[in-house]
Amino acid sequence: MRLLLSEGHQVRVLVRPHSDLTNLVGLEVEQVTGQLTDDNLSQKLQGCQVLFHVAAHYSLWRADRDQLYESNVVGTRNVLQAARDVGIERTVYTSSVAAIGVQSGESANETYQSPVERLIGDYKKSKYWAEQEAHKAVQLGQDIVIVNPSTPIGPWDIKPTPTGDMILRFLRRQMPFYLNTGLNVIHVQDVAKGHLLALEKGKTGERYILGNQNMTLKQILDMLAELTGLSAPRGEIPAWVPLTTAWFDEVILASLGKTPSVPLAGVHMAKQMMFYDPAKAVQNLELPQTSIRLALQEAVDWFVHNNYVP
Repeated sequence: MRLLLSEGHQVRVLVRPHSDLTNLVGLEVEQVTGQLTDDNLSQKLQGCQVLFHVAAHYSLWRADRDQLYESNVVGTRNVLQAARDVGIERTVYTSSVAAIGVQSGESANETYQSPVERLIGDYKKSKYWAEQEAHKAVQLGQDIVIVNPSTPIGPWDIKPTPTGDMILRFLRRQMPFYLNTGLNVIHVQDVAKGHLLALEKGKTGERYILGNQNMTLKQILDMLAELTGLSAPRGEIPAWVPLTTAWFDEVILASLGKTPSVPLAGVHMAKQMMFYDPAKAVQNLELPQTSIRLALQEAVDWFVHNNYVP
């Protein structure tokens, strides 16, 4: 959004009735209130030339299963139908590497697709089925380019995202141990630029992984330690420990009406090396590859300056 404004575009944003609008303060954008599943979305798209469909519900909790499919699958179908109805020229649909899945022993690229039943958790499955809605719309003649961001890092993470939460837990000294997992990480500004590049250069119906560097969690934590002067977690924790906690949280505590703290799907995901190959986007879209060290430094600075940590 900030990138679009900086390049002279007029921007209209769909905001939920009770959304946190902190990141919109001071921005010259037109706001319309609504939900992804509203019947009148086409009215709210009237007059727009292109659409960036970036909205999705993110949760790893089993209790949120219905909301995940309603927002991510039904919502995507509804948004794309509305865009078709009003003649939107081109849509960039934000999927996720979660929809692609993990390729054992290799970095997955756009040609790989995990069988949906092997995707861990309803969030990943919902993103897979949402991406299928985009492919169906392309078959109907709609001009849609699909982008699959990996794990963005950087400033303006108000919620925060799971990655931002990991950085915050490191800064707050709430991470004495770590799991042996791996992620593909990318500066959030490169993800934003990748969306605009997909609009300008992407091929209809194709998907592009917006990623950068494959790193183990230990490598990320060690880099945070170098940047901040804080000590890295002491050691690796065996997977059965958080798995036991997560099972107790979701099966026992949730059934008693208490709020769980560790999602079972999240622990199962963390047992995998979630590595991806962004070469297609780098070569065909000229996706930038900003230093991950800089991305982590900017994330830390933003959290500190906005009082997320002492």
